[in-house]
Amino acid sequence: MSSATMDSALWALGRGTGVVALVMFTLSLVLGVVSRSGRPLPGLHRFGTSDLHRTAALTGTGLVAVHLASLLFDPFAQLRVVDFVVPFLASYRPLWLGLGTLAVDTLAVITVVSLLRHRLGPRVFRVVHWATYVLWPVVLLHALESGTDAGTTWFRALAAVCATAVVVAVGWRLTPSYAERGWSRHPRRAA
Repeated sequence: MSSATMDSALWALGRGTGVVALVMFTLSLVLGVVSRSGRPLPGLHRFGTSDLHRTAALTGTGLVAVHLASLLFDPFAQLRVVDFVVPFLASYRPLWLGLGTLAVDTLAVITVVSLLRHRLGPRVFRVVHWATYVLWPVVLLHALESGTDAGTTWFRALAAVCATAVVVAVGWRLTPSYAERGWSRHPRRAA
């Protein structure tokens, strides 16, 4: 395989994994909002919804790892290892790549806390898990301004669909009647 072919493959892999990671994180966020408090989705029980939410988040995390590795080895990306850890140091579009770095750092913290959920307790997990509401718009801004496809019509349309899905889910969640709908817990009665 020639060097040019390998460079093109790394570029395509980095590009594709970044786009699909955005879709997976959007799906995960929407599922997390919609299934809050154990509410099931049509056709899925609440545990199925929870598993789908977790799978989408882990898939997005894996795609980000591949995204970073492929861009690290892509000579045209001109990224250094420090650019993946310390934000706003990149030579190319430092603000937008810095947002990507902040997203990766936040994603790492969320992932570690999620894996240690049972040791850290529900309060710590909940507080850190809420960081996903900050993570998602940072990821979207990074994608809209630093990616190769950022200015294309198809990507702008995809980003608009993702943003609309999140806004609708969060808007629905914030409606006053949300607490009155769906599944609710009832304490056990003493026999």
